[in-house]
Amino acid sequence: MFFALTELEHHPILFDVKYAPGEIDFAVELRQRGDLSVTGKTELLQHTLGEIRLRGRMSVDFDCECDRCLEPAEAQLHADFDLFYRPVPKVYAHVETQLEEGEVEVSFYEGDGVELEAVVREFVIVNQPMQHLCSAECKGLCPHCGANRNTTECGCAEAAAEKKLAGLKEL
Repeated sequence: MFFALTELEHHPILFDVKYAPGEIDFAVELRQRGDLSVTGKTELLQHTLGEIRLRGRMSVDFDCECDRCLEPAEAQLHADFDLFYRPVPKVYAHVETQLEEGEVEVSFYEGDGVELEAVVREFVIVNQPMQHLCSAECKGLCPHCGANRNTTECGCAEAAAEKKLAGLKEL
């Protein structure tokens, strides 16, 4: 769905869109499970020379891998958003641009409007946690033998600790 400036000049646009799995390429290790639902309102802000505001709610569930043990894990994103987009400023190539306070949270668009699919993709990627875990208690993989510590006790940790302390035993 494309939000054109020419249409936004006349009235805000309400949207309720569902993206099926595979419609948006997130380019990260996320496999969308079910529809990604996005509802909200887009409007052109008055007296801003083209600033667009998108407000709404997004809801989606993902399958992914646990970052500790590589077993299947689940991720969810059910969040409200309030995003601002400005036209890309006409800046010369060799001139530095300084962002003012508050501009850090503003995104930019080129052309005649904003594509909702691009907004959704960016929002999902930026709002992912640093780690996806199968559970908060996940013990991960053994760094020595690669065994999943959630399902088996490998004994490598005790053997490695004994080797490190072997020099102290000689004293």
